[in-house]
Amino acid sequence: MARRVVDRRVLHLIKMWLEAPVQESDERGRKSRTTANRDQGRGIAQGSPISPLLANLYMRRFILGWQRSRLAKRLDAQIVNYADDLVICCHRGAHEALAGMRRIMERLKLTVNEDKTRLCRVPEEHFDFLGYTFGRCYSPKTGRAYIGSKPSKKSVKRLIDSIGTLTERRHFHHEATDLVAAINRKLTGWANYFCLGSVSKAYCAIDAYTSRRLRQWLCGKHRHRGRGYQRYPAQYLYERLALVRLSLRTRNLPWAKA
Repeated sequence: MARRVVDRRVLHLIKMWLEAPVQESDERGRKSRTTANRDQGRGIAQGSPISPLLANLYMRRFILGWQRSRLAKRLDAQIVNYADDLVICCHRGAHEALAGMRRIMERLKLTVNEDKTRLCRVPEEHFDFLGYTFGRCYSPKTGRAYIGSKPSKKSVKRLIDSIGTLTERRHFHHEATDLVAAINRKLTGWANYFCLGSVSKAYCAIDAYTSRRLRQWLCGKHRHRGRGYQRYPAQYLYERLALVRLSLRTRNLPWAKA
């Protein structure tokens, strides 16, 4: 940072970020503070707002080191990265590329997350990156196989868990319109990011789960028996309560008009 930033006040602020203690709570709710980063002289707290900036600075040094090592040209390899997440795409020499990446990381005194690091041969295998799963996909119209992307199972499950939390019994005191508005914000924000590649199956699965959970919530709130399919049909959910229907968004996606 000091090589690029000359303002001492900015450098002092960043140093305070690096040395700031981390407060954690145990199962009993007891709070404790630790200063592992300051004591070890390395690392930063998980989720710190300064983390993406520092990650980009180190990633730039890594990419420059990668280019100077000539591995990119010799192995025909390209690096795709976002903050501290990266994928090395190469036509050959995957093991050599992995070893070269580890050597450069060691020179930068960075630790590679071995749990998230692996070799993957596409399209026989698939891998997750930035919430998407990349690998072999099939066209729903022609059945033709192609290399593409789709929302990962973890991303879909994370949204489903979030909707499940919103529709728990402890939220019966909310108005239905307020609950639907909160659900719509979740659905719209998620779909604005996951709008590339094959998204139809994920959208339909989320729609089915959301409508079912909302019916259960309405039945529980008004103390009705049954699953609520007749009392709260799709027309009521999507027209009266204005619940967002993700499966209809695919008509307006760029690839749908191509």
